[in-house]
Amino acid sequence: MYAIVEIAGQQFKVAKDQKVFVHRLAEEEGASVSFDNVLLIGEGDNITLGAPAIEGAQVGAKITRHLKGDKVIVFKKKRRKGYQKSNGHRQYLSEIVIESIVASGAKKAAKKEEAPKAEKKEVAKKEAPKAEVKSNDLSSKTVAELREIAKERGLEGYSSMKKAELIEALS
Repeated sequence: MYAIVEIAGQQFKVAKDQKVFVHRLAEEEGASVSFDNVLLIGEGDNITLGAPAIEGAQVGAKITRHLKGDKVIVFKKKRRKGYQKSNGHRQYLSEIVIESIVASGAKKAAKKEEAPKAEKKEVAKKEAPKAEVKSNDLSSKTVAELREIAKERGLEGYSSMKKAELIEALS
C-alpha cells in the first residue's frame, strides 16, 4: 500500500515503514504526527484518487530526528563583467518514518486557531441587528455592505448605484 501525501508544502509518495526527509516540522523528535491531505492511495490495482484530497484518509508518521541537509552552492556569474558571487546554505530537514496509512475513517485534526475565528464570524453575522441604520453610520460602510442593506430592504436597482446614491436611497 502506498499514498501520495502533501507534507510541509511538498508532495511525497510514501509507504509503510519508509523513511522520508521533509522540510523541518515544528514538533519535537520522537513526536507522532498525522497528515490528512492525502491525494492518492494505491493498493495493488485498486487506486483511490482524491479531488483534491481523499476525505477521511490519513498518514501517520513519527519524527525520528531533525538535521541539516547537504550544502547547496549558489554561484552567480555575469560573463565578461568580472562579476562572480558564491553563496550557499544547508536546508533544515526532519526525518520521519511512516507508521500507518489509513484509507478511510480517520478524523481530521481541527486547527485550534482557525475554528474559533470562523465561529466568531458566524456568530457576529447572526447577532447583527437589522434595525434602521443612521445616515452617519452608512457613510462608514463599504459599497458592498450598503448593497446588502439595500437588498434586505427590497430596493430595486441598487446594483448600479454609487455609494452616495445608495446612502441617499437608504436614508
